[in-house]
Amino acid sequence: MSMIEVKNVYKSFGKDATLNTVLNDCSMSVEEGEFVSLMGASGSGKSTLLYLIGGLDRDFKGNIILCGKDIGSMKDKDLSDLRLKSIGFVFQFYNLVMNLNVEDNIMLPSTINGKKRSELKKDLDEILEITGLTEKRKAMPSTLSGGQQQRVAIARAILGSPSVILADEPTGNLDSKSSGEVMELFGRLNKEKGMTILQVTHSQECASYGTRIVRLENGKTD
Repeated sequence: MSMIEVKNVYKSFGKDATLNTVLNDCSMSVEEGEFVSLMGASGSGKSTLLYLIGGLDRDFKGNIILCGKDIGSMKDKDLSDLRLKSIGFVFQFYNLVMNLNVEDNIMLPSTINGKKRSELKKDLDEILEITGLTEKRKAMPSTLSGGQQQRVAIARAILGSPSVILADEPTGNLDSKSSGEVMELFGRLNKEKGMTILQVTHSQECASYGTRIVRLENGKTD
């Protein structure tokens, strides 16, 4: 089953003389349980494509089907619900709330969605263990290394057991040791939890942790 289907997608910025076509008849798919690394030169449109897939930008031509739903024709509320329940986002910048501790940062999206802390405890304990953050659960983000902060962001993304993780340069701000730890964590989530992962990366080493590499060039994937 395809978790992500991109069909003949076009995306441009600007207009008329300044028109810049970033995606030009782009198509790709990601099957359930795959860990796909999307690579390409700087400015090739990798992050743009990821944001379109995640419904963060809806201005495009073509079709994008996410978890069986055509996001181009969805109402804003329905798309928001799909993102909340089925998609976990991990960005290059950790986007943690600095005045909340580790476990409160991890639980924040779920509590905003109306879940009680007591309902989340079992899943939270498991995710803290998987991400190696059990001892840091009460720590503030300012006391953590970059790699630990990114693991908090990943834990937050997977607390609701999403069907798909979309990661945009998740190791872009990390040293090589921390990058390896984050990639090993993604690999474990993919193998043990069966999570479908699509990551954008410029690093061949990080890309090699995935099950398949897709390259984006001249607005199209190979």
